[in-house]
Amino acid sequence: MKNRWLLIGIGIVVLLIIIVGATLWGTYNSLVTKSQNIDAQWAQVETQYQRRFDLIPNLVNAVKGIMTQEQTVFAQIAEARSKYAGARTTDEKAAAGGEVEAALGRLLVIMENYPQLRSIEAVTQLMDELAGTENRISVERQRYNNLVRDYNTTIKQFPTNLMAGLFNFNEREYFESVTGADTVPKVEF
Repeated sequence: MKNRWLLIGIGIVVLLIIIVGATLWGTYNSLVTKSQNIDAQWAQVETQYQRRFDLIPNLVNAVKGIMTQEQTVFAQIAEARSKYAGARTTDEKAAAGGEVEAALGRLLVIMENYPQLRSIEAVTQLMDELAGTENRISVERQRYNNLVRDYNTTIKQFPTNLMAGLFNFNEREYFESVTGADTVPKVEF
């Protein structure tokens, strides 16, 4: 009789170990997956940034000859592109991306104030491409922030927070706009 209870006890302990082990394994793998999804989504944001930066020289070259009075905007765009190229961290890249957005906002306002520029087919096409790229960037940033929110929520919930702490799954940063991004660009001649 004692042997039977001993075997049942051992069986229960082994079953509990298997359940706990499977739970830990599944939780760890889930955290790894979520972390990798965030990294992949940030890469997608960077892909859209690169698309934007590839379009900018074409846009600048098409407009530069017509709008010599606004060389300041073109210089700001070039400077922001250089900052992005030299950026090492996600925060630096996001800040440089925000500077490009601000400069492009001023450029688009200028172009809207000069309807004759919109009649130029190349400029119109590039403006459409640029607007499309800005929309893509916005969508990819939102997806990134959604993944970060999901991940951050997961690593803060019990009992996952224990696993996250044990294996150094730390909170990830949201993409945030740069200071002043909520201010409409002012264009003066």
